[in-house]
Amino acid sequence: MRVILVGPPGSGKGTQAKQVSERFGIPHISTGDILREAVRNRSALGLEAEPIMAAGGLVPDDLMIGLIRERLAQPDATKGFLLDGFPRTVVQAEKLDGILGGNEGGDLSVVVLLVPDALIVNRITLRRSCGACGAVYHLENLPPKTAGVCDKCGAALVGRQDDNEEAVVKRLAAYHAQTAPVAEYYRAKGQLKEVDGNAAVDVVFERVMRSLGA
Repeated sequence: MRVILVGPPGSGKGTQAKQVSERFGIPHISTGDILREAVRNRSALGLEAEPIMAAGGLVPDDLMIGLIRERLAQPDATKGFLLDGFPRTVVQAEKLDGILGGNEGGDLSVVVLLVPDALIVNRITLRRSCGACGAVYHLENLPPKTAGVCDKCGAALVGRQDDNEEAVVKRLAAYHAQTAPVAEYYRAKGQLKEVDGNAAVDVVFERVMRSLGA
């Protein structure tokens, strides 16, 4: 089972990806989480990516491709994986095909979550994450049991540095210009599955699972 989850920032990709990976028993590979960890660790990649992420931009293809190539080579990804946040450009999609050996077997499923732009800003500015374990919440749609506290580990919840309106507008513009064409790339290959993401988390999850034939 090899799955790519695509959608604009704030579409619920991270939440759905974690549930799908748990259902199928495949690793959830989130480039966002990997990059944020690199920033926290002050690694060379993190230092290079930090100002780009803070400004709401996209990390250059060469950095992301190297990161993904290394991750997919790890043992836990040999029997399948779920990619969340990659590919974000057609160039990345083409490079991923090369990493996967051309992907001519047709066993790659690409699910795109469709959410109106008007809802994105509200979703993102109300998003909170745990600085300790990385769990993600939404103050309206997926609130923690105790305000400001992570359900999983009890650490404080915080807003991400790039979860502000100005950065969100830039990220949406970048998505429409660079990432939306990725969906068309996979549509042409017969691998695209569209899912309405404008619903409660559990409803969207059911839609995603149906699109995957589960």
